[in-house]
Amino acid sequence: MNIMLFHSTYGLRPAVHAAADRLRAAGHEVHVPDLFEGRTFGNVEEGMAHRDEIGRDELLKRAILAAAPYSDRGLVYAGFSFGASVAQHLALHDEKARGLLLLHGTSDLEDDVSADDLPVQLHVADPDPFEPHDWLTAWYLGMRRAGADVEVHGYPGAGHLFTDPDLDDYDAEAAEQTWKVALSFLDGL
Repeated sequence: MNIMLFHSTYGLRPAVHAAADRLRAAGHEVHVPDLFEGRTFGNVEEGMAHRDEIGRDELLKRAILAAAPYSDRGLVYAGFSFGASVAQHLALHDEKARGLLLLHGTSDLEDDVSADDLPVQLHVADPDPFEPHDWLTAWYLGMRRAGADVEVHGYPGAGHLFTDPDLDDYDAEAAEQTWKVALSFLDGL
């Protein structure tokens, strides 16, 4: 599978490269664009401030430019937290998208979005301060109305970015389960 993997607001850190390596070891081709052009952050607040400083439109432009050379072959879009929201936006606007793997995040859905039979898998902490239950319910229903084939996997007691071993949120058991389920999802596409 050809995968475009987007980083969180922490930037393109070692954990993102490790995730890409894990996907490559499973036989996937993985592209990891750096939307922050080399900047990384030690906490989420600094990363979010940088994200906001760049602006949504510029970040989406960077993501589209990174995906464009590969999109004709059909991409699986994937991302961590903020990167998941970027991946979701691109997947829902790419008629050749093969799938969407969301780790720790979602994004708003446009009213007229269509995702006919798009396989979507979300892995999220339960509860997650950035993805409250009411939000996730509305997101899930919106994705189903859009035609997506959605799976949601919740991890009770895990922190927001629980797959990142360099953060306090890390939960080894939840991370291993996430990768096991995600790799099975990708193998089925």
